[in-house]
Amino acid sequence: MNISLHNKTAIVTGAATGIGRAIAIMLGQAGARVIVNHLNRAREADQVVQAIAAAGGWAAAIEADVTNAHQVRQMVESCNQIDILVNNAGVIAEKPFLDITELEWDHVLNSDLKSVFLCSQAVLGRMAKQGTGIIVNISSDLGYLGREQYASYCAAKAGVIGLTRSLAREFAPAIRINAVAPGPVNTAMLSTESMSMEWIAKEKDIPYQRFAEPDEIAATVLFLISDYARFYCGQVLGPNGGSIMP
Repeated sequence: MNISLHNKTAIVTGAATGIGRAIAIMLGQAGARVIVNHLNRAREADQVVQAIAAAGGWAAAIEADVTNAHQVRQMVESCNQIDILVNNAGVIAEKPFLDITELEWDHVLNSDLKSVFLCSQAVLGRMAKQGTGIIVNISSDLGYLGREQYASYCAAKAGVIGLTRSLAREFAPAIRINAVAPGPVNTAMLSTESMSMEWIAKEKDIPYQRFAEPDEIAATVLFLISDYARFYCGQVLGPNGGSIMP
């Protein structure tokens, strides 16, 4: 598929590392002007900007805490044009449910779900006025499956799916909103022992018996942004190696 995003501007949250980094670079390679959002990751964000520039694209790093409404508004207002938003920023936490503190719960829900609400709300007003726009939210297969000791993460990612579907109905047909729910991905986020390759091999919960690579997730995002997905509305695509087959 030949996908061109020339003359489009995209914000990718949490774009300094991992899946976000792969998404930002792939969108830049497709011709989009990319806003590389990060928090306390200036060096890594600059590397993403440089990678996009090396491929002939344009990018700029903007530091903003996407759980903070004021900082989100500032980031959005600094952009002359916004055509695409990829809500990727998030954290993961592993802890027995009875040991989770309110502060820990709020941290995960704020990072993984509130951030999607804040960023989407900040851009949707502008997208509605211009009569066009695309949002892709990053959820997780655990938003469907649930998993012991990941209650806050599973709850947040299930919330992302519900929010995606609600917004897709509310803002269609002018604005296209969908989500991607990956299985385990080979990034630093999966450093916990219970999400190791050894666990995958032992439990065989994934028929492909491997983690995804970040660019495999980025390719799914790029597809949803492209005109090839123009009839997708409120859908959740699952590059997960077969961990869930909804």
